[in-house]
Amino acid sequence: MHNVTIIGAGPAGLTAARVLAQAGIRDVQVLERNPHPGGLPRFCDHPGWGVWDMHRLYNGPRYAAELIRRAAGADILINTTVTAMEPNGHLHISTPGGPEYLQSRIVLLATGIREKPRGARLVSGTRPWGVTTTGAFQEMAQAGQIPFRRPVIIGSELVAFSALLTARHAGIKPVAMLEPGPRILARRPGGFFARAIFGVPVRTNTQLLEIRGIDRVESVLLERNGQREELACDGVIFTGQFTPEAWLPRSAGLQIDPATNGPAIDNFFRCSDPAYFATGNLLRPVEHSGFAALEGARAAAQILRALRGELPPPDAAIPVTPGGALRYIYPQRIIPGGAQIQLYGRASHAHKGRLRAMADDRLVFERLISILPERRISLTLPSSALAGRKSLAVILD
Repeated sequence: MHNVTIIGAGPAGLTAARVLAQAGIRDVQVLERNPHPGGLPRFCDHPGWGVWDMHRLYNGPRYAAELIRRAAGADILINTTVTAMEPNGHLHISTPGGPEYLQSRIVLLATGIREKPRGARLVSGTRPWGVTTTGAFQEMAQAGQIPFRRPVIIGSELVAFSALLTARHAGIKPVAMLEPGPRILARRPGGFFARAIFGVPVRTNTQLLEIRGIDRVESVLLERNGQREELACDGVIFTGQFTPEAWLPRSAGLQIDPATNGPAIDNFFRCSDPAYFATGNLLRPVEHSGFAALEGARAAAQILRALRGELPPPDAAIPVTPGGALRYIYPQRIIPGGAQIQLYGRASHAHKGRLRAMADDRLVFERLISILPERRISLTLPSSALAGRKSLAVILD
């Protein structure tokens, strides 16, 4: 019987391990399926990591190393895969020494996200060498492998600019960044930097129709405003369109939010089985590493309370539902208590209107908002406003 087992050694999992170890919790173990802990940042040689959670500016490998160093009080097990989860913290794992079975008082799920690959995007064409996601490309670049020299980047989320920085570091010159929507999804200066500093044109309203090539990528067929064009290139990097890596909680029968595709939690990070907690990018499609790390610290604080028996019973929760142009909202369950309740969401499309929260039939929050679909929406409610209420609806209309 272990005190806490954390599944995933990325920023959220390692930060939670640090908080628990520094609080004096013994027997905290972190299970990582890869040969090295640290998550995606260890493949990203460009700077931009650690500002939110460490108040320092690191490149990816240095940030990952600092996460590992700060979590030194926990036992990190690499090449260890969780193959099944059962109720009440029972885990089946595969280790270099063979299969094992363990139980933990609390299990924290911090398995993160994955990008949508080509197959899931239904892009037609041939199947040549040189088609990859950002994560796979960055892993290859870190190992000194150069899969292409003139790729196109599909997508314009923040991760697309991470791919652009990785390409520059590796001596690769993308021929274009393509965005199907009317504007880039990262913050607006990103397009200027791509063009002016990296010399990479950014094409909005541009749809990838087909990948062409025999042994390797030779070109792509594009469509913009009804006009088709063939663009010569030798690779395709699919970026963004993230989804939580939630097959473990799904297989274990934990409640999954169809809007986020991650496990539904209460405001203490508890899943539908209170032996399981979830944090970081597993909770919703994507946030940057600093935000995920801070969520890991917040989840660890609630785990400390759970170990001391201080959390209220989970059956006291009221459901939270999104409405209108709101794509999702989490936590999906709220137990009133404490001073404030913090909720986060995103819009399904660019929208100007009212964001309001209705506790049963009572308006408890309202503000005007102008929001883009990739921007975080946050709202803070006084816990007292939910006392005695049976439901909470957060609506963007």
